[in-house]
Amino acid sequence: MAKESGISKILAGTFVFLTISVIAGIVTMIIFYKTEIALMDPTPRPMFTSSTTSLPPVIRLPKNLVPQSYQVFLQPHLYTRIIEVVNVTSPNQTMLFTGNSTVTFHCVQGTSVVYLHSRNLDVSGPVVMNKDTNERIGVSSMKNEEDTRNFLEIQLNAALEAGGNYSLFLAFNGEITENLNGVFVSTYAQGSPAFLAATNLEPADARTVFPCFDEPEMKAVFHVTIIHRRDTVALGNADMRGEIRTIYCHAHVSSKRPLGHMWENVLCALCYRCVLPTQTYARPDAIAAGHAKYAANITGKILKFYENYFGINYEQKTLDQIALPDLGVGAMENWGLITYQEGGLLYEDGVSSLLHKEVIATLIAHELAHQWFGNLVTMKWWNDIWLNEGFATYLSFFAVAHMEPYSKMKDSYFMSNLHAAFEVDALASSHPLSPPQEDVQMTFEIEDMFDAITYCKGAAVLRMLTDIVTERVFTHGIKAEDEDGGHTTVAKVMNTWTKQMGYPVITINTTNGEVYQKQFLFNDSSESSLWWYIPIRVMSNAAEPSLVWLESIKKDEFIAKSGEWILANVNCAGYYRVNYNRENWERLSTQLETDPHRIPLMNRGQLVDDAFNLARAKLIEVTLALNSTRFLQNERALLPWESTVRNLEYFVLMFDRSEVYGPMQACGMKASFCLHSQILAIDVACSNALPECSAMATKMFANWMDNNRTNRYRIHPNLRSVIYCQAVAAGGAKEWEFAWDKFQSSIDTSEKDQLREALSCTKKIWLLNRYLKYTLNPEKIRLMDVGSTILSIADNVAGQALAWNFIRAHWEYVSNGGAASLIEGVTRRFSTQFELEELERFAADNNLSPTKYLQQAVEQTQVNIVWVSENKDSVLKWFENETAS
Repeated sequence: MAKESGISKILAGTFVFLTISVIAGIVTMIIFYKTEIALMDPTPRPMFTSSTTSLPPVIRLPKNLVPQSYQVFLQPHLYTRIIEVVNVTSPNQTMLFTGNSTVTFHCVQGTSVVYLHSRNLDVSGPVVMNKDTNERIGVSSMKNEEDTRNFLEIQLNAALEAGGNYSLFLAFNGEITENLNGVFVSTYAQGSPAFLAATNLEPADARTVFPCFDEPEMKAVFHVTIIHRRDTVALGNADMRGEIRTIYCHAHVSSKRPLGHMWENVLCALCYRCVLPTQTYARPDAIAAGHAKYAANITGKILKFYENYFGINYEQKTLDQIALPDLGVGAMENWGLITYQEGGLLYEDGVSSLLHKEVIATLIAHELAHQWFGNLVTMKWWNDIWLNEGFATYLSFFAVAHMEPYSKMKDSYFMSNLHAAFEVDALASSHPLSPPQEDVQMTFEIEDMFDAITYCKGAAVLRMLTDIVTERVFTHGIKAEDEDGGHTTVAKVMNTWTKQMGYPVITINTTNGEVYQKQFLFNDSSESSLWWYIPIRVMSNAAEPSLVWLESIKKDEFIAKSGEWILANVNCAGYYRVNYNRENWERLSTQLETDPHRIPLMNRGQLVDDAFNLARAKLIEVTLALNSTRFLQNERALLPWESTVRNLEYFVLMFDRSEVYGPMQACGMKASFCLHSQILAIDVACSNALPECSAMATKMFANWMDNNRTNRYRIHPNLRSVIYCQAVAAGGAKEWEFAWDKFQSSIDTSEKDQLREALSCTKKIWLLNRYLKYTLNPEKIRLMDVGSTILSIADNVAGQALAWNFIRAHWEYVSNGGAASLIEGVTRRFSTQFELEELERFAADNNLSPTKYLQQAVEQTQVNIVWVSENKDSVLKWFENETAS
C-alpha cells in the first residue's frame, strides 16, 4: 500500500487516541512516522453485518467503502479577459467547468450500491471496475437524491465483495458560481476587467466540484490535472509535474486554482530549509508595490517555529500563499496552497496600520498551524472541529509572540480570545466544544460549529489545560514525547469542559470561607445542573499564587484575615468567572486604587470584565461593576482600559437610543483624558462627542481632502480608521463622497477596508440608505464585503434600523455574505418586546433553519429586555452622579 494511503488509514484511528490524550492533557496530536506509529492503537476498518442495498437512514455516508485515491481532471472554460462584449449587461464569459474523476476504494463490507456525494453537478458515464480482476461491473441505475444528503446513488448489477478493491469513473460538469463556494469566479481591475477561478471547499462543498466521499474521515490521495487555457497559470496544492500536480490531502482542503496570466508572485526572502519553495501570489500591481513582502518574509519564520515546536517537518514539498480578490472566509488552510482575502495577506508600509500588520501575522500563523492540525491530522467528524481550530488559534498566539515586535502581545491575545468565548458561552443556546455526532449532521449544523466556541473557547480550554499540567508537559504531549499515564484522571476532568456547554462562575465568601460553583448564564431564569472540575490558582496580599481544586478546598483556606483580600484565577488561566462577597470586592478595589501593580495585569482587566458580566447576569449590582472602573484614572497599561471600553459598549448598545446616553457621553469625555493609548483615546473621545476631538478629526480630514495629491497631509496609518470614521460622522455629503471616491480608486486593501468602514459612520440617513443599496451591486461592494459593510452600518445608531429593514427586504442576496453574522450583528441593540417579535416573525417568514446563531439572537434579545428594564434607572443615576462630581 502506498505510503500516503497507509497514513490515511492510521490517521483515521489516531483520533481515538487523540480524543483521550488531548483531553488528558498530554496531547498527542501529531503522527510520527517512526517508532511512535507502532505505539498507537488505530481504529479498525468499519464492519457491517449485512450488505447495504438501500438508502441509509441517516445523513452520513455508509462506511462500507473506503476511498484510497482520486484521479481528477478539471477544465474551467473561463476567459481571463473579455475581448469582445456582446452587450453591456452580459459579457461573453463562459461559466462552465467540465471534468472526470476516478476514485479507487476498498470494500470492507459487501454491497450492490455505491453512495457518494454530488451537488449541483451533471454526472454521467459511470464505470465500475474490479481492480483485483480488471473486470467491469455493470451499473443498473444512477440518481442524485433530492434531499439535503446530496447522495449520488449508483445501483450495480453485481455486489462488491468485502476485501476487494474497486474503482469508479464518472464524467461531470457544473457551473462556476459567484457565491464564493465550490468553484467560483472572481474579478478585479487590470486595465480591462480580469477574471480568475478559485475554489473554497470546507466544510461541504468538495461535492460541488467533483463526485466524492465528502466526509473528513474519508481522507485519500488526490492526483489532480487542471486543463487550462494556454495563456493562463494553474496553481495547486503540491509540486508541479508538467501539467499535473499531485495533491496529498483530503477533499475538504484540496484546492485547484486556474488563474489569469496577469497574476504574479514573490519568492520568499528566506532560504527556508534551502529546499522548500515558498511563494506568495497576488495581483501584479500589489506585488510590484511590495505589498506581499511582509507576508513572504514572516512565513518561513513561522514555519520554522512550528517545526521546532512539533518536532515534525512540514509535510509538503511546496507552500504557496495567495491573496484572492474574493473569498468567503478570511483564509483557508489548503495543504500547500493557502488562500487569503487580500486584507489578510497584503501589507503596505506607510498605509497599513501596525494593527493590520499584527492581524496578518496572526492569520498566517493560524493557517500554518493547520498544516499540522487539520491537514496532517484530521478529526473524524465535524463535531470535533475544535481539535483543528482551537489548537490552531491557541498555537498561533505563541508563533506570533516569538517574533518581534509582538513578544509582549500574548496577554492581550489571550484576553480578547477569552472574552469572545465568554460572551457566546453565557447563553443557554451555546453548545459544547465536542457535542455528540448525532447533533452535527445537517450542513447548517456543521457550519454552525465554526464559531467562537470552536475557535476561542477551544483555545481558552487548551490554555487552562497547559496551566494545570504545566507548559513543559503539554508541549511534550504534543510532540508525543511523554506518555507516562494519568490519562484517565485528567480525561475525567477535561470532559466536563469539552462535553458540556457553558462555563461556571465560582463564588467565594471570604468571611466564612464558603466556595461554590454554578453555570454562568446571562438569563437568570435558566435552570442548570452542570458541574465542572475547577482548578483555582489563588493568591492574596499575604500569599503567593498556588493551585487548588474546588472539590478539595478546606473551608478555612478562603477565609480572609483582617484587611486581607483574596484573588482567584490568577492570570486568568481558568475558563470561568469569579464572584466575591462585597467586602472582598471593596478590598480589591482599594488595592487597585492605591497600588494596582500588586494585582497581576491580566487580572486588572479581568476584574472589570467579571464585574460587568456578573452585573449583566444580575449576580451583583450594576453600580458595583461601574465602581470597579475608578482605578483606571491612574492605570497606565492598555489591557484594563480595553476591557473597560469593551464592556461599556454593551451599555452603549442598550442605552444610546434613550435618555441615559447623554450622561454616559459626558462621563466618557472625562474618561478619555485618562487614556494613555492615542488610538483608543481618540476613539473614546470622539465617540462621546468631545468637541475638541471632532474638530481635530475634521481638520485632519479636510487637510487631506484639500491636498490629496500630495503626502504632506496624509493621516498617520495607525490613526486612519478612527479619523476617517469621525470625520465622515461629523461631515456631510462632501466628506462622504470624497471617502467613496478614494475607496473606489485605491488599490491598497488596507486603505479600502478602512474607507469602507468609515463610510458607514455618517449620521446622514440618506447617505446610509444609498450605501446600503450599493451593497446590492457587486461592482461597488464585493459580495464577500456585503455582510461586514451592513454590520458596520448597523453599528451606527443612525443606521441600525435602516440595516434591519434592509436585510429583511433583500435577504436572499445579502445572506450570501454571511447569514449568521448578519442576524447576530444587526440585532445587537434589540432590547424591546416589539423588536423580539420582529425577529421571530422574520425567522418564520423566511423559513430560516433553527441555527444556533438565530437561537442566540433571540435569547440575547430576551436577556436585553429584562436587563434594561431592571437596570436603566440605576445606570442613569450613576452616570449623572459621576458627571456632576
